Amino acid sequence: MSIFRIVPSNIKDICLIISSFSIFYLLSHPLTTPVPTTTTVISAVPPPPTATTTIRHLLFSVASSGKSYLNRKPYLRLWYKRNYTNAVVFLDRPVTDSDAGADLPPVIISSDTSRFPYTFPKGLRSAIRVARIVKEAVESNDSDDIRWYVFGDDDTVFFTENLVRVLARYDHEEWFYIGSRSESYEQNLQHSFDMAFGGGGFAISRSLGRVLARVLDSCLMRYPHVYGSDSRVYSCLSELGVELTHEPGFHQVDVRGDLLGILAAHPLSPLLSLHHFDIIDPIFPGLTRVESVKHLLKAANHDPPRILQQAVCYDSSKSITVSVSWGYVVQVFEGNQLLPDLIRVQKTFTSWRRKENFFSSLHMFNTRDYSKDPCKNPDLFFFEGIVAEENRSYTFYNRKKSMNCSRSNGMRDLVKIKVFSKKLDAADTQQKSSVRRQCCEILPPYSETMVVALRSCETDELIAMNP
Repeated sequence: MSIFRIVPSNIKDICLIISSFSIFYLLSHPLTTPVPTTTTVISAVPPPPTATTTIRHLLFSVASSGKSYLNRKPYLRLWYKRNYTNAVVFLDRPVTDSDAGADLPPVIISSDTSRFPYTFPKGLRSAIRVARIVKEAVESNDSDDIRWYVFGDDDTVFFTENLVRVLARYDHEEWFYIGSRSESYEQNLQHSFDMAFGGGGFAISRSLGRVLARVLDSCLMRYPHVYGSDSRVYSCLSELGVELTHEPGFHQVDVRGDLLGILAAHPLSPLLSLHHFDIIDPIFPGLTRVESVKHLLKAANHDPPRILQQAVCYDSSKSITVSVSWGYVVQVFEGNQLLPDLIRVQKTFTSWRRKENFFSSLHMFNTRDYSKDPCKNPDLFFFEGIVAEENRSYTFYNRKKSMNCSRSNGMRDLVKIKVFSKKLDAADTQQKSSVRRQCCEILPPYSETMVVALRSCETDELIAMNP
């Protein structure tokens, strides 16, 4: 009697036969009922997407005083728009204002702060009142419509459209404290490298603001020894375990004199604020401080993400380098200027401390010397005007009068520079974590007027002079 034994080779043959019959059956009897694509339903109706942050979701709280308010109102008028911008000014006392009107934010008189101690030598007790503006702003406007609380001084000029786009990158339901350090190394050393300086402005998310408002008074009792309001806010946020999220577009402007070097080499980050206009020189020759900012806003209002963005191009045939700080100034250099040198800040300004020492001469960015001899510096062409269309513009820059310097033919005859650009796509420039510098081209030929076209760089294009 023979016994059938199952061995590995028999199993393999049986499986092969069954598989062949199965394939033949499926090919000759196609399925007539559809195969379900989902076996379980997670949610019948997806949640609605969160609406994009707009200017209506921001509340600007401005620290002022009865002493400074009347003189600083012109700065407020530059960026505040009634029925468009949510803003309020906090004063220490009522003021008689014959010039009050619809073009200024409403005023709130701050609460009494006499119960809080202040022990910083030669400091101002007003720092406590200004710190409590954070609490009072949240408590007086605790609405779900407000996503971000933005704080600044009465001489802070905000570039509101850029600020909206930047804050839209962050989740207002999370805890965020967003701002920037001082330009002065010494100021950061004295106060903190991790603190947002209040004059440059800072933003606090709604969820964090509500918590901070509840605990701020208890923190104020523990920090009578610190100097300013921003130090007190920072100290309390530190106790809550929150660190600064750095956005370099906020500018404290802790320098004096000519701001040309800083504005002409602005980082790729969008411009968010400028401060201390009563301390620095007017940023445009021949204009007052307020007129200068208003002039800058002519370009900024058309293409906010592009304002002050630096692009560099070359004319190798005439050995000329051109640096465009859009909406502000075009610098024309003789010879081949390497890009790493041009994005360093020219030290056209002086230190915040009038009596300069080693630490006060240091800054939080790379600097290069700016010669006192104008003939050793680039020729400057300042923004004159703009012809704006819906998605593009021409900006015009006129030569600043200077001493008679020996220049090459390519530079000597130049009187005006015309810069063509398309509007920067906010989705590309604000919603990404990394942004690439744009390229530009000098269009030949030119004599008195040079035409420069700004554009996106090619994938492997280098910003350098061709040999």
